[in-house]
Amino acid sequence: MITLRSKREIELLREAGKIVAETHAVLREAVKPGVSTWELDQLAYQTIIKHRAIPSFLNYNGFPGSICASKNEIIVHGIPSKKDILEEGDIISIDIGAFYKGYHGDSAKTHPVGKISKEDEHLIAATRQSFYDGIEHAVIGNRLSDISHHVQKSAEAEGFSVVRDFTGHGVGTKLHEDPPVPNYGVPHKGPRLLEGLVIAVEPMINIGTYRVVIDDDGWTTRTLDGKNSAHYEHTLVITEHGPELLTVL
Repeated sequence: MITLRSKREIELLREAGKIVAETHAVLREAVKPGVSTWELDQLAYQTIIKHRAIPSFLNYNGFPGSICASKNEIIVHGIPSKKDILEEGDIISIDIGAFYKGYHGDSAKTHPVGKISKEDEHLIAATRQSFYDGIEHAVIGNRLSDISHHVQKSAEAEGFSVVRDFTGHGVGTKLHEDPPVPNYGVPHKGPRLLEGLVIAVEPMINIGTYRVVIDDDGWTTRTLDGKNSAHYEHTLVITEHGPELLTVL
């Protein structure tokens, strides 16, 4: 069931989103060669707790980290580890959620580790752009797949592929709510976009095939061909003035 949020609820979602945005800012400065994904996870935990919030991902269906830290060919749900050390030339996707006063914020970004390849620079930029090209269509009266279609169109125009196995989602009192928000598809399908709808739009874009494989841990999801992947996500609300990003400072 899709829930439309009141102005008061949106204000609380905005507060949760700001905690997520601040945590991203802290981690962006910490991403350097020699740092472990466990250290990033601990830093995120401390930042979120400092704001009297709770990491949304920690123990979510048994997930052991406060963040998802997904390096290179890992698309999503990378488990932070002391053994997973960032190296020059890596790219790292960091997905962060915070639960505050009963509401969640959820956002993801991919960062370079030192100097990276031109191809990876292009991948990160195209993934971010596909998000913004998609949400241009996140306006009252459009349909959900209008966002999905334009994310796919944008990414594929740059020569990349769009992951099908995972989608964006509604956000509210639960981390994952209706409706699912695919990053691909034909336009003019799905629910009508209405004021107060809160969703996370999150393109996961691959250099090679869109097909995935999941590790034996049940979480870590990699590209089937081992080529790199990037991730970009914000939680947003549909308003009469267009989409408002909630996971920003």
